Amino acid sequence: MIETYKGSPLLKKAGIKLSFTEEQIIELEKCSKNPIYFIEKYLKVIDADKGLISINLRDYQKKMVTSFHARRRTIVTTCRRSGKSTSVCGYILWYIIFNSEKTVALLANKGETARELLGLIQLGYKNLPSWLQQGIVEFNKGSFVLENNSRVIAAATASDAIRGYTISLLYIDECAFIDGWEQFSASVLPTITSGKQTKIILVSTPNGLNFYAKLWEEALDKKNGYNPIIVKWHEVPGNDEKWYHETLQTLGNDITKFNQEYNVEFLGSTNTLIRPDKLKAMISKQPIRKDMGDCFHIHKDPEKNHTYTLTVDVAEGLNQDYSTFSIIDVTQFPYRQVAKYRNNKIAPLLLPTIILQAARMYNDAFVLVEINSIGLQVSDILHHELAYENLIKIEMKGKQGQQHTPGFKKKIAYGLKTNKQTKAIGCANLKTLVESDKLIINDYETIQELMTFSADKQSFKAEEGNNDDLAMTLVHFGWLTGQRYFKENINNDIRSALQQEQMNIMDQDIVPFGVIDNGIDDFEDPISDAKERWTNIRTTSNPFDNTD
Repeated sequence: MIETYKGSPLLKKAGIKLSFTEEQIIELEKCSKNPIYFIEKYLKVIDADKGLISINLRDYQKKMVTSFHARRRTIVTTCRRSGKSTSVCGYILWYIIFNSEKTVALLANKGETARELLGLIQLGYKNLPSWLQQGIVEFNKGSFVLENNSRVIAAATASDAIRGYTISLLYIDECAFIDGWEQFSASVLPTITSGKQTKIILVSTPNGLNFYAKLWEEALDKKNGYNPIIVKWHEVPGNDEKWYHETLQTLGNDITKFNQEYNVEFLGSTNTLIRPDKLKAMISKQPIRKDMGDCFHIHKDPEKNHTYTLTVDVAEGLNQDYSTFSIIDVTQFPYRQVAKYRNNKIAPLLLPTIILQAARMYNDAFVLVEINSIGLQVSDILHHELAYENLIKIEMKGKQGQQHTPGFKKKIAYGLKTNKQTKAIGCANLKTLVESDKLIINDYETIQELMTFSADKQSFKAEEGNNDDLAMTLVHFGWLTGQRYFKENINNDIRSALQQEQMNIMDQDIVPFGVIDNGIDDFEDPISDAKERWTNIRTTSNPFDNTD
């Protein structure tokens, strides 16, 4: 009788030597070379109706396992209830049995979810014949260690979740729903991708136009090394027309939600300031370097004779909202975001020094500070203590509201006090700039905030659980671009440029027609005769424009 692990009849103790039959040796050889063969013949799962059963992999499941085995990076975007967990857990079980000294990290957005997946692997292992098993060293809810020194660890995604481990295979479940992806990926992924045989498997249903949507698009475009696999609802056996109508009904006939969760469509909120299709097309770029404790991301160094603006949104520095600023090159169209700063720990008293350093670096950039609440303190320090001359000055002009001014008057403010009017103008102008490709956003976190910067009653703000601090720096910039003095100062007028561009398009669309000479030279000129009837009518394309 084989000695068991802690009295469990289904688990073999480590250090037990077995004698194999010829048939078993042949089976071991087949299984070691073919994970699909191993899964279909030996993996057991629990079916809700039938109990413990063997499985036959569907075509798309075989495609997944083949990619896991042959490729180093795989990204799977799948509908719900597609059997993706069976595919992944079956492959991981094969991987740790037939490979020594391997560590598999099984991560999910929730620790409980990760442990449930580990439980599926352990269930499969318990129901293997003893001659296929390695001896058990450790077997609990958080880890699973075999005597060949291969292991599986389960945890929630966090930057330190797998610190201290040398990971051979990283599996992330429901990747699109992970919070803090950039910090996690920056600290974890480089250590895994540095190996020559290490593997990464990302699996998820869509969750809007977030970082996962970008990973997916880049995989489709063959830009990031991930092999993309997609599984839609109609590929799953049993999902027929009747199933479709019943499922749609359970979702409250919300076709948008169905399309995201079952038809695998990356859908942004229909209420975002920027059109979802435009957001989807925006591609972030890696900064060329990071400074100021990784908070200052530089996408392009300052250029001689270029003009820059720096727009600031100030927070309290209590690990909640972020103090942020965006630096934008306004020398010519399209305007370009060249750097950004984002920090939720810096105190307002220290922020002016950071702003000054960045502004000096970018050719003494024009600085616009949002002076609601504690922002006024930042502006005062910049003006009175640090004597920065290129602070943008604002004058209150009664019903016309706040106006950018050269500053030759007594009652001026060194910054913008955001209110309903300035935010409405800023949002409208920002929308026009981005959707007409007159403002290029390079920063990843800024794009992420725009993807959740959505309508709220009569204004826009971050959707619940998200931030809009960087988005607001662009709203301030949008307001600034509509100011007459700003346009004169940098010799650029966004509205005039857009109108001229539209006129050029209209001219191209007009179908030319020829001139027919009928031999009559003496004819009346209706335009000349009608000159007295023409009237000069003033129009404006922007209801928020108050610059004239």
